[in-house]
Amino acid sequence: MITDIQKFSIHDGKGTRTTVFFKGCPLRCAWCHNPETQSYGQQLYFYEERCRGCNSCRNVCRYQAAFVSQRCVACGACVPACNYSARKMCGRDPGVDELVAEIMKDEPFYEASGGGVTLSGGEVLSTDMDYLQKLMQALYRNGISVNIDTCGYVSFERIEKVIPYTDTFLYDIKLTDPEEHLRYTGVDNRLIIDNLIRLSRSKADIWIRLPIIGGVNDHEGHVKAVAELLKENDISYSRISLLPYHNTGSSKYGRIGSEYPGKNFYTPEAAQMQLLKDKLTEAGLVNVYVG
Repeated sequence: MITDIQKFSIHDGKGTRTTVFFKGCPLRCAWCHNPETQSYGQQLYFYEERCRGCNSCRNVCRYQAAFVSQRCVACGACVPACNYSARKMCGRDPGVDELVAEIMKDEPFYEASGGGVTLSGGEVLSTDMDYLQKLMQALYRNGISVNIDTCGYVSFERIEKVIPYTDTFLYDIKLTDPEEHLRYTGVDNRLIIDNLIRLSRSKADIWIRLPIIGGVNDHEGHVKAVAELLKENDISYSRISLLPYHNTGSSKYGRIGSEYPGKNFYTPEAAQMQLLKDKLTEAGLVNVYVG
């Protein structure tokens, strides 16, 4: 199940790309800017600012859940009934052929820029592997470059299955301390680090991405620990990107009936991001970028 297809993306790998966001994730990052991709099931999106209180949704809801999200079963009956487009279903389940056809519409842009497709989420590697392999094989046959954006919290067997069809793995390192990782994401990081080491040994191309969250890991100790992790385990990579936190996804939480947990986080200043970049470079790491 996917939530969105973002065209003309320039931040998820080389060239102009189409990013496909899959639903479902084993992590619950406190700063997540795609909360609608956490659940594996379909959800109802409610845009409160569009609502005019016409009660059309109440009239068709069999569960008396029009404004009580706990009762909502995401049946979707209220969506066509709404006169002001205040409701929509989040998540659809296209067939492989349908999704490939949508992606192939942008093939000229991939050819001109050296881009392709990035499969993201949520956590795309936690989706149905038969579907994912068929999708990637179809793109491979069409000569389309495919990147996988992953948090790494899946069995390595799942990663192994897509290595032959993946040009680059965009691999997140959120925190290096297992307890801190558990506190902010809901899981510890032992599996994630082990998978990163094994992926590196498989000679896959890896693009390390470090989300820098103000108030969590925007300090020198974090990047020094990352440098030690990469060097001690001889992890190969093609690029390291420091990604400053933003809260542009915080408004999505209310639309799915939940509360944003990251109200105390902040965006690190540009000077601090440059300092963290410099510390990684001083530690002997190369191809380090902010953004």
